[in-house]
Amino acid sequence: MQKGIFSLPADCIRNRRLIMKLAGNDFRTRYAGSYLGTIWAFVHPVVTILVYWFVFSVGMRNGAGNLGIPFVLYLVAGIVPWFFFQDALTGGTNAFLEYNYLVKKVVFQISVLPVVKIIAALFVHGFFVLFTIVLYACYGRFPDWYYLQIFYYSACVFLLALGICYMTSSAVVFFRDLSQIISILLQVGIWLTPIMWVAEDALASHPLIMKIMRLNPMYYVVSGYRDAFFGKRWFFEKPLWTLYFWAFTVVCFLLGGVVFKRLRIHFADVL
Repeated sequence: MQKGIFSLPADCIRNRRLIMKLAGNDFRTRYAGSYLGTIWAFVHPVVTILVYWFVFSVGMRNGAGNLGIPFVLYLVAGIVPWFFFQDALTGGTNAFLEYNYLVKKVVFQISVLPVVKIIAALFVHGFFVLFTIVLYACYGRFPDWYYLQIFYYSACVFLLALGICYMTSSAVVFFRDLSQIISILLQVGIWLTPIMWVAEDALASHPLIMKIMRLNPMYYVVSGYRDAFFGKRWFFEKPLWTLYFWAFTVVCFLLGGVVFKRLRIHFADVL
């Protein structure tokens, strides 16, 4: 079983050129036929950020608690990694359904397909990281060494999403309603992570709830992005939380490998 599980990373490394080619093609064809093309990949998240900023910072006169920064900076630093996770999980879950014609090919390494969708999401994520850096610079907050952690936390999202996607993409072939369930969970998750409110302030008198919320692995990532942009804290300064995140991610990856290996032989019969 271990050989089967650890063959997944080996498949990805062996087919890295094919993965990048398919990811680029996936990104370009996602909005094929529309006048603005791939620009829509950036328009939707920007509009969403502007709406959230207006509602919470202007409409409701909310702020970023006692953090001493404009709410828009607090919001963007948290929502950018969430957008990446959301796109990666949604795309990766539907990878085998979307590329069903490749799944039916005996000689094709279908294990790379979830990776293709996540890398396609990574292209958009890279743009929004640059957007966030520019936005912070406009507020007089310029890049420093802590920004290097963005690479680390991006890798965290990538591997977490990949591990989950090997489970969900395999299961959705047989249970199509899973896509709708994941969509609902993502809608709820954006509020529970938290992204648009300050948990440290809101839950100061509820330490137990705060501990439960920290079990959400994306809370670790979102907090990490904020540490990189304005918290100025290294990931190794929270060793137990970091250890928990990677333990959770490894378990997801191993379970995903098991589920994928056991179900893949039936994919061609169902698709």
